[in-house]
Amino acid sequence: MKHYSIAIDGPAGAGKSTIAKRIAKHLNFIYVDTGAMYRALALYFIRNNISPDEKEKIKNACNNADITIEYLNGEQQVILNGENVSHLIRTEEVGNMASAASVYPSVRLKLVELQRNLAKKANVVMDGRDIGTYVLPNADLKIYLTAGSSERARRRYLELKERGIAADISEIEKDIIERDKRDMNRDFAPLRQAEDAILIDSSDMTIEEVNETIIKHVPDTIKNL
Repeated sequence: MKHYSIAIDGPAGAGKSTIAKRIAKHLNFIYVDTGAMYRALALYFIRNNISPDEKEKIKNACNNADITIEYLNGEQQVILNGENVSHLIRTEEVGNMASAASVYPSVRLKLVELQRNLAKKANVVMDGRDIGTYVLPNADLKIYLTAGSSERARRRYLELKERGIAADISEIEKDIIERDKRDMNRDFAPLRQAEDAILIDSSDMTIEEVNETIIKHVPDTIKNL
């Protein structure tokens, strides 16, 4: 039985997760938040006092971290070594560690294997930095979702504020720009738009408009499942 996949790539703060969840729900596909998996591994590094430049320690730690995704009442739960860490992985510290550590092949290869296995077992929507270019190069639909750095910083600031977390919008934008630079210039599977991906700049679009635009591009073979 063939399983279908949709890849949504783009830089930090572009709204990939929000859109991917909506698309998955609309199509009744499984949403795989690859960024959350990287963040869970980053949390493991932080808890073990490993800094981003300790390449060998990071490589060895990968062997001791088990990360799975489960669903509870329709909500995705990220499990790190048996612990639900979904509520612990959305801090700026974890995000920055995830971006810094993801430059190492050992980190990416471990998670790519898990992600590809998920796609073999179900119809999935995956979002990340290299889904269409590396993880699922044969995805049935590829989207590259982006937005200006100031707009992405504004969205992130509002998200943190809503959760009661104090933040400096200028620092958030600075972190976003630095993260973009790292992601786009890493040697292994850098962030870039796949040749066959559809580019969507959401800077001046609502969530509903982005959602509708992507749905229009979904192949009929998937819509008619």
